Amino acid sequence: MESQRNILIVGLLFISFLLYMEWQDANKPPQPVTQPTAVANDAATTNNLVPTSTAVASQADLNPQADRQIITITSDLLKLSIDTLGGDIVESKLLEYPVEMNGAEDLNLLEKLPNYTYVAKSGLIGANGPDDATQESRPLYSSAKQSYVLDAGQDSIDVVLSYTDAQGIEFEKVFTVKRDAYNVDVSYRVKNTSSQNILVQLWGQLTQSVVKPTEESSFFMQLYRGAAFSTEQDKYEKYDFSDMDDANLKQITQGGWVAMIQHYFVTAWVPASDQENRLYTSLTGDKELGSIGFMGQPTTIAPNTTQEFKATLYTGPKLQDRLEAVSPTLYLTVDYGFLWWLASPLHALLTLFYTAVGNWGVAIVMLTLAVRGSMYWLTKKQYTSMAKMRQLAPKMAALKERYGDDRQKMGQATMELYRKEKVNPLGGCLPLLLQMPIFLGLFWMLQESVELRHAPFMFWITDLSVKDPYYVLPILMGASMWYMSKLQPSMSADPMQQKMMQIMPIIFTVFFLWFPSGLVLYWVVSNIVTLLQQTYIYRQIDNEEAKAGKK
Repeated sequence: MESQRNILIVGLLFISFLLYMEWQDANKPPQPVTQPTAVANDAATTNNLVPTSTAVASQADLNPQADRQIITITSDLLKLSIDTLGGDIVESKLLEYPVEMNGAEDLNLLEKLPNYTYVAKSGLIGANGPDDATQESRPLYSSAKQSYVLDAGQDSIDVVLSYTDAQGIEFEKVFTVKRDAYNVDVSYRVKNTSSQNILVQLWGQLTQSVVKPTEESSFFMQLYRGAAFSTEQDKYEKYDFSDMDDANLKQITQGGWVAMIQHYFVTAWVPASDQENRLYTSLTGDKELGSIGFMGQPTTIAPNTTQEFKATLYTGPKLQDRLEAVSPTLYLTVDYGFLWWLASPLHALLTLFYTAVGNWGVAIVMLTLAVRGSMYWLTKKQYTSMAKMRQLAPKMAALKERYGDDRQKMGQATMELYRKEKVNPLGGCLPLLLQMPIFLGLFWMLQESVELRHAPFMFWITDLSVKDPYYVLPILMGASMWYMSKLQPSMSADPMQQKMMQIMPIIFTVFFLWFPSGLVLYWVVSNIVTLLQQTYIYRQIDNEEAKAGKK
């Protein structure tokens, strides 16, 4: 259990972790490689009143005279496109998030393309809802204008879509867009002008193509794209397209939310927290389209009265403070995995440093110094143990010469030497194992932080969320790791172990070639700090030994 073996164990554990993530993704049930339909409409099962996507054209689609329009709402952060047929949001453009660094094209989170669909649907079903039980027809709303803009002096803007059914019942669908907000309030005002009670039920749904033309995941960076939901019992649960293929989600909860998440961004329907909602999923259109949605409770509206229904749609970046303001648990879509309890405070500390210096790269360097500084006592314990092992190197060589290839006697003599010299061969391994959760927590935190997207550091590092274009940081990481290994005491005579120690820096360098430069920056600075600490600790030990020798 020499020190080099300890380092090998920890390194292999890390590599095994990365390979396990890839294995999980590779062993999911295969998804259909088909082209999604260009236009998908909702359908609902008559028994359960659950809207689901179908490829059936609506009545308005079949009617060339239908006065169907796309209206736009533009704020300081969003540009929404709304189809007046059903009042669905078919596009959300994020005005502060370009597709490419310094590019002119803004990112579309929601969009409807010939080969890809991602839309936010909502409506009123029930006995008197304008969206009928099968959802094969949708109400055709009218709008006063085709384009709405939040002016400089406005804090919010209300866009009203109107529809009157054959009985004269008036429906208004109102979109409220606020300044400096990615959440949109969607409300229905229903005026019952009839002489009888009417029954309606609010629903909201996110529908997305199972296959996306361009996926962000790679062999080394597996990123989730799919559905998620929250209930009173389960604050955050993923429900991907393969889960939908196995069984539809059926959950009843007070409040809750449903979402479609991807790397850095999320779209979520958040119904009223004081009502009971039914959460559901569906996989339709020959398994081309996956949907997750909520259903409110059926509501009776008396004659000559008006009833209002509300829900909130968030469509934007995974910024934790904004998400938490919409729903107390929505910030969990920033998924740090099982090490969230470590990653969350690390993200808070990183944000604090950024507030002070205004550069995310410098903030990562400061975070690295803080983490390595807080773990100094572990590092000292680790290298003190290694130094003691180094002192035993001559005696270990003598034992090897004495016992030759007799492994049993060599092992017994080695353990006796450890006992006599009061050396714990595990002393260098335990600190390394304790540091691994911190490294993995940082791995998830930096991977999930949308703040690093298109965030420059300095020189050639113009985007901390993508790989180093010239591979300088990964090479520096590998070189520093190799140099650290050279400073470790080498007492093992096992050729295989020695060879592994030599190729470990190469393996890590290859892995890190494709990692985001922000994560590699952390590792490079961490290695440099560790080298300095290692040199300082060894020098202290040598000075203490020299003083002891003089006495």
